[in-house]
Amino acid sequence: MDRRELAAFLRSRRERIAPAEVGLPTGPRRRTPGLRREEVAQLAFISTEYYTRLEQARGPRPSREVLAGLARALRLSDAERVHLHHLAGAPPGPPPGPPREVRQSILDLLHRLPQAAAIVTSATFEVLAWNHLAAALMEDFSALPPRERNLVRRAFLGPGPHGRRLYGVSDADAFARASAQRLRAAAARYPDDPELTGLIGELLAGSEEFSRLWASHDVSAEPTLSKTFQHPVVGPVTVDCDVLHITDRDQRVVIYTAAPGSPSEEALRLLSVIGTQRMDAFR
Repeated sequence: MDRRELAAFLRSRRERIAPAEVGLPTGPRRRTPGLRREEVAQLAFISTEYYTRLEQARGPRPSREVLAGLARALRLSDAERVHLHHLAGAPPGPPPGPPREVRQSILDLLHRLPQAAAIVTSATFEVLAWNHLAAALMEDFSALPPRERNLVRRAFLGPGPHGRRLYGVSDADAFARASAQRLRAAAARYPDDPELTGLIGELLAGSEEFSRLWASHDVSAEPTLSKTFQHPVVGPVTVDCDVLHITDRDQRVVIYTAAPGSPSEEALRLLSVIGTQRMDAFR
């Protein structure tokens, strides 16, 4: 354990965080850059005395639970979390769960693709972000609670709007097979994630198809090059599928585009005008 380096690292990470970033008020008497020591301790669920000793390079070796709390409180990146563990003399185990925060640059990218439907998914197929056209083509994700934005849960457990499985995509069975394979690989990367464990248990209990696919232990999946959405308003929309991997976040940007001059391109253009505001009128 390198107490001096650990102390300096904690102090530098604390000083870079604005109180507003963690929901704390910025008072006129605040003289400390970033967070106060007691605020970090409170966010990490440890005592102020213990955290102060760590910053003064005279604390005992922190446990993995304390390090996890500090990483969360100080909003550390994956690389910083690993560095924190090495400074504390406790090499990190696997990350607790798949990252769910989408970088601002990726969010900006989604909205710079007005003629393409684009979503960002986590390693467990949660839809983390989407643009206007993706909401019109698939569904208004903002109207759903977060747990219902999971594409694997939708594929195996429904509900199926308009009686269509997973937005009426032509490759629903292939997607189900591939998602089960990728989910098994994700379970190996994040064995301690309770949300992932709960999702797998829910799927095993509620879907014979998923249970059968899960029992195969397959972990590889062929890429999907194109698919057709059966949309309730504009009819079939055939799109090419391109996937960008955000390796440091274990996320995927899925981009759906239609061939130039095709009826599907016209359908996407119409959806960009209709949006999600009047979908109920067509049901």
